[in-house]
Amino acid sequence: MPAPTPSSTPPPAAANPSHNPRRKRAPRPKTAPPSALNPNWAQLQSKLPHRPAATHLGKRKHDGGPPAPAELSPPPAVQEVKLEPTSDDASLTKAVAIDCEMVGVGSDGSKSALGRVTLVNSLGNVVYDEYVRTVERIVDYRTRISGIRPKHMNKAKEFWAVQKEVAELIKGRVLVGHALHNDLKVLLLSHPKKDIRDTSEYEAFRRERKRRSLKDLAAEVLGAKIQQNEHCPIEDARAAMFIYNKHKKAWEKNMKEQFRFKKKLKKRGKKKTTEPNGNDPNVPTVLL
Repeated sequence: MPAPTPSSTPPPAAANPSHNPRRKRAPRPKTAPPSALNPNWAQLQSKLPHRPAATHLGKRKHDGGPPAPAELSPPPAVQEVKLEPTSDDASLTKAVAIDCEMVGVGSDGSKSALGRVTLVNSLGNVVYDEYVRTVERIVDYRTRISGIRPKHMNKAKEFWAVQKEVAELIKGRVLVGHALHNDLKVLLLSHPKKDIRDTSEYEAFRRERKRRSLKDLAAEVLGAKIQQNEHCPIEDARAAMFIYNKHKKAWEKNMKEQFRFKKKLKKRGKKKTTEPNGNDPNVPTVLL
């Protein structure tokens, strides 16, 4: 019996007609390029700035990462106030400010003596400025503070001449300064208390009832820096005068109230002394 020949007919299809391993999938529709969707897109894209793609090697300046913080420029420096005269008038005014610089005399130079004295008027102009030849030998010029050097003594005036001239200049005037008791002490002078305006004693300038330095007051009241190195009596006297001028109205009112109060106390004291005293031997004692 002859062997059966292979059939040329294909094998029967699988039970699931939709599953055909030989069947090709339909291709996905291609998305149209932006230029096909919008003809103006290509023109717009050409005008946009070109941004290079970020690399994986690290961020660079042109990277799309956050920009580096800009360096902050330093704040503008506060303009330093210079103490200068308000006019060219150098005449004597009702109020004058004084400042003295001392040198050291005595065996160890610890004793203070007048080395320079300066007076300015209410406008800040110098009306008197002289170096003083001390009676005793100078042991310490105290240059670091006073600014006085041996060469200045070549043109210095005798102490007694300076004392007389200063006394005449301040007589009958309001005397302004800082710690004036020190200046008057080295000048061997006195001045009526009612005519003294001391920036170290004015209650409104004190902090916790403590006296403050002229340097501190000048910075706070005037916004000026003084006494950075050697002291300048012209600058110090000018600072005291300008501080007084700025608070003159309130200061003078305060002075008037103080003297009015003192007068009342004196009157009360006089009344008490004029009243009959029980211990007066001239008053007879009545025994009951």
